[in-house]
Amino acid sequence: MTRRGFLTTTAAALGLAPLAGKGMAAKTFEVSRTDAEWRAMLSDLEYSVMREEGTERAFTSPLNDEKRAGTFLCKGCDLPLYSSTTKFESGTGWPSFYAPLDNAIETKPDRSLFGTRTEVHCRRCGSHLGHVFDDGPKPTGLRYCMNGVSLKFAAA
Repeated sequence: MTRRGFLTTTAAALGLAPLAGKGMAAKTFEVSRTDAEWRAMLSDLEYSVMREEGTERAFTSPLNDEKRAGTFLCKGCDLPLYSSTTKFESGTGWPSFYAPLDNAIETKPDRSLFGTRTEVHCRRCGSHLGHVFDDGPKPTGLRYCMNGVSLKFAAA
């Protein structure tokens, strides 16, 4: 296991990831639902991750092994977020991409865990997707480390 894999898995296992702030309540999004509507459409884990900025356990998402051509969509509103052509194996235990689709995501500072990270959320519904780091592959050098429970896959 890599050092990064060990640290991220350990942090998730200790339950430190959910220390993030509680969602995107201050901003209005194109797709909005009441808390009751979100709870009705999402599992407990999906709600924790997407609406409360939690993190799923590493190496639990079936999307880690998804290799087909297609598009990864926001589970909250079906907005296309990432092309399968930008997916890569990061070894972290979460689906990773080096670039989002145009006009798909927004970011904000996340000061909840060991300093400041950059949180990634769906620009249309505000669902928390994961974080972006500057240790990814070319051509961008970025690693969009996404929670698989925040995504769904549509084969081409």
